Amino acid sequence: MSLSIVMPVYNEEKTIETVVREVLKQGCVTELVVVDDCSADGTWSKLSDLKGTDPRLHIFRHEFNQGKGAALQTGFRKASGDIVGIQDADLEYDPAEYNVLLAPFERGVADVVYGSRFNSSGAHRVVYFWHSVGNQFLTLMSNLFSNLNLTDMETCYKFFRKEVLSQLTLNEKRFGIEPEITAKMAKIKGIRVYEVPISYYGRTYQEGKKIGWKDGFSALKCILRYGIFG
Repeated sequence: MSLSIVMPVYNEEKTIETVVREVLKQGCVTELVVVDDCSADGTWSKLSDLKGTDPRLHIFRHEFNQGKGAALQTGFRKASGDIVGIQDADLEYDPAEYNVLLAPFERGVADVVYGSRFNSSGAHRVVYFWHSVGNQFLTLMSNLFSNLNLTDMETCYKFFRKEVLSQLTLNEKRFGIEPEITAKMAKIKGIRVYEVPISYYGRTYQEGKKIGWKDGFSALKCILRYGIFG
């Protein structure tokens, strides 16, 4: 069973080298697809330095900034593994936990696995209360339309069998990609979805966190749009 990790990147010069090395340290990773969404800092320079350092590393760049959703769509098209997982470039999620996410696939019981930050006894940095409330509200709204009982719809760690991804026609270019993926995945007949507990090392805005309340409203609109109209 081969594992491709797709990493969308935008302005992460402080962490990109560390994250790439941590991902490639994992013996289960057969391919790392990095998509730089036209970063405006030194991210692309650092990625260029990493080219050729590992045959599993494949690096692509958008000519103009399009958003996380667009970068993920590019990465999904390039990924070739039996299992495709998402990794952000900000050190909030630990690649050492890939084996936890892969376990349900290896047992043959899952088509999709989400890593839950809210159903875990692992390490969690204490950061923003209202972010937690917002995430749980969006998960509740998503569940109402998808009829899933997820605890963390907005998690970065979403792993899929490649054939599941091939059935998803994705449109959202920015952070709306998270609820869109969940809404469309839930409509696949017979889909087997699992959650596993993961750790979470959250960042502050001073440390580079990008998502904000406007993205929350956008996510809610996407939940309604794809939940009602598909």
